[in-house]
Order: sequence, then structure tokens, then C-alpha cells
Amino acid sequence: MDVAYYIVAVLTALWVGFSGYALFSKQQFVVEPLEQYGVPQSWWNPLALAKTAGALGLLAGFVLPAVGVAAAIGLILYFLGATATALRARSYQTAVFPLLYLAPIVATLILQLTR
Repeated sequence: MDVAYYIVAVLTALWVGFSGYALFSKQQFVVEPLEQYGVPQSWWNPLALAKTAGALGLLAGFVLPAVGVAAAIGLILYFLGATATALRARSYQTAVFPLLYLAPIVATLILQLTR
């Protein structure tokens, strides 16, 4: 079970970390939906920082399990908020993308809690 946890946590951290990097570097595939949702540009760097910190927190969970749990919970809340934002903007076709991040984050949290 530990091997599965490490593999899932690393892959999840890489995926979420890439998402944070993409927002920091203002990649069009990330910026375009945010503009469509009406998310102020002044929020983009703090949102990118939250993703990046969450990804690093998942990795820190290898050494400090409480940090990993807190990071996973924070990322779950982040992506639930992203889903709510997409739904509020009536962007139903893009609301699924934040949910795709939730699955591996929840799996990481479950695997960590069952270690």
C-alpha cells in the first residue's frame, strides 16, 4: 500500500504543480477560462501559489504526514471552489476539469490515511 501511496502522491503533485506553473507563466489554456469566469487577474498569482504550495505539501507529507493531509484537504477545497466558479459562470463544459484534479488528490489522501 505504501508503494501505491508514493506513486499516486508523486504523480498528483507533479500534475498539480504543473497546473500552478502554467498559471504562474500565464499559459493560454489556463488563463482563457479564468478570464471567461471573471476571476480578477490580481488573484492569478495567489491561486498559482496555492496550487504550487499544495503540490509541495503533498510531497512533504512523505516526511510530515500531517502536512500531506493538510495539503490534500486544501487542494480538495481549492478544486471544489474552482468547480463552483466554473458552474457559477455557466461554463458547464469546463466544470469537469477541476473535478479531474480531485480524483487523484482524494486518492492520495485516502492512501495516506490508510498507511
